[in-house]
This record gives sequence, C-alpha cells and structure tokens, in this order.
Amino acid sequence: MQMNENKTSCAPADNQLTLWDSIDWTKAELAVRKLQARIVKAQKDGRHNKVKALQWTLTHSFYAKALAVKRVTSNGGGNTPGVDMETWDKPETKMQAINDLRRRGYQPKPLRRVHIKKSNGKLRPLGIPTMKDRAMQALYLMALEPVSETTADTRSYGFRKERRWYGRCNAMP
Repeated sequence: MQMNENKTSCAPADNQLTLWDSIDWTKAELAVRKLQARIVKAQKDGRHNKVKALQWTLTHSFYAKALAVKRVTSNGGGNTPGVDMETWDKPETKMQAINDLRRRGYQPKPLRRVHIKKSNGKLRPLGIPTMKDRAMQALYLMALEPVSETTADTRSYGFRKERRWYGRCNAMP
C-alpha cells in the first residue's frame, strides 16, 4: 500500500535519517507549518477531534521533534545542563534526543536550582529544566500554539508570538 503523494507528511523521505547535518531544515519547517495551518483551520471550523488528531500527528512527527531539539540546542541556554548534567552538543546526541522524544513513559525531572545575583546584591533562584524537558515543552508548544493563537483575543498583544507593540499602534483607529 502506497501513501498518497498529496498528503502532508512530517517524516523524512527515507524514514531513518542518521545524520543531524543531513536534515533539510527548510523542508522540516514547511511541513510543521503546514500541519499547524491545518490545526488552525480545524479549530476555526470547530472540528475538535480533527484538531486532536492533527496535534497527535505533529507531536509524533520526526520533523517536529527535530525542530524542537534544534530550538533547544541553538538558543542561549542550549549549553546549560539540567539536573542530569546532560547537554546535546554533538550531532549524535541530538539524533538520539530526537528518537527519545516520546510521551509514553515520560516523566519530567526536577529542576536544577541555581541562584543568580540581582542588581541589589540579593540572590534570585532560577530553575533549569533538563534538555529533554525543554525539548518536550518546545514540541508540545508547536502543537498547542496554533489553537491558543486562534482562540485568543485579537486585541491582546502582550507575550504573543508574532505580535508586537507596533502592530497595536497600526491597528488603532
């Protein structure tokens, strides 16, 4: 049985990419964006079971997992280990992380507590999650954000992706 070529797939062509550097990031972002657009459309149409199914597809897709790992490892805190003192700095560990991002049996680990100095000399506690916990959060954000952005107040601009203060100024009558 062959898959229909017109369907959006979030899996690589050979289903077993072994090299981090061989991932086509443009293709990955496009595939995830298409699934997110389908989630938005299903949400607007009130098809909640379809939304759930598409979110499941997104969170289980190779490309979404790869983008979650990339997002976690490429930001400023990507070299900061959690309580397990593990960092994903090699391509092999990043690929292993993609394969390990599964919901079944997943239990988040406790936060590593670090105290940083404030300007007044006092210490502020900071909780640092493990790399896997950050990647899981990034993966599920990809699935939940289209729904929250679709149902959120259109006049709300604070703490929203792709919404800035100057968008608010342009929207004023």
